[in-house]
Amino acid sequence: MKPLPPPSIADLDRTRASCKAMVRRRAATSGGMALIPIPGVDIAGDVGMLLEMIPAINRKFGLTPEQIEELDPRHKLLVYAMLKKVGSDLAGRAITRQLAVAALKKVGVRLSARQVLKYVPFAGQAAAVALSVTAMLYLGNSHVDACYEIARGALKK
Repeated sequence: MKPLPPPSIADLDRTRASCKAMVRRRAATSGGMALIPIPGVDIAGDVGMLLEMIPAINRKFGLTPEQIEELDPRHKLLVYAMLKKVGSDLAGRAITRQLAVAALKKVGVRLSARQVLKYVPFAGQAAAVALSVTAMLYLGNSHVDACYEIARGALKK
């Protein structure tokens, strides 16, 4: 059985806190992958993490395409209206590799620059780790906040 949307603001707050903790763990993993000196491993890892993390966040908030389709027509309309209002590119959608790569590019992660940085001893590696962690935190937390606003807006109406 698929989890239902959180039924109250308190449940939404707990779901948001849980999702933000997941984002922090994934960001730390992303930073660790940036230290691996094999070209492309960190980018492939980040895309893979986004392909798992974004749907997991959607699921916790009741915003996967399947969960939305199971809602009664009134609630479905409210969720779609909130999706449009918030303008999230990732909530309520099936997440593909192309969407994950586009999300990484959208936050300004210069994929090729990050690859070069990790070969500069110490300072370059630190910069590559910082870029990875910052990008994953930004993407993840932005998505959590968008899902929270969508679910909260649909819950209040």
